[in-house]
Amino acid sequence: MKGYATAHLHNPSTHDDVLDYLERIQGTLEPYEGRFLAHGPQVEVLEGDWPGTVVVIEFPSLAAARSWYESPAYQEILHLRTDHIEGSAILYEGVRDGHDPAKMAAAIREAR
Repeated sequence: MKGYATAHLHNPSTHDDVLDYLERIQGTLEPYEGRFLAHGPQVEVLEGDWPGTVVVIEFPSLAAARSWYESPAYQEILHLRTDHIEGSAILYEGVRDGHDPAKMAAAIREAR
């Protein structure tokens, strides 16, 4: 299954450090086959409160996503973003092909 890294960036900034981060991040992704699916778009809030924007990066697996995040190359530039932009970042696994939420609900009901 594919792995994903998502960041909810609360207060995007164009600080020089953030621009350096943007110039360097692609090089940290390439060894782990990471690719941007969303990178700072305007968001349409339908429920709740969502200040800021979102970044979604896809990897071949959760292990690849974790290896990228923990890599020396990414850790070296991470502070360029986090020193100037507040937010949250998560890693997670996608669903298998053919995922059926109704079957998932049935399995949960049976397990209860």
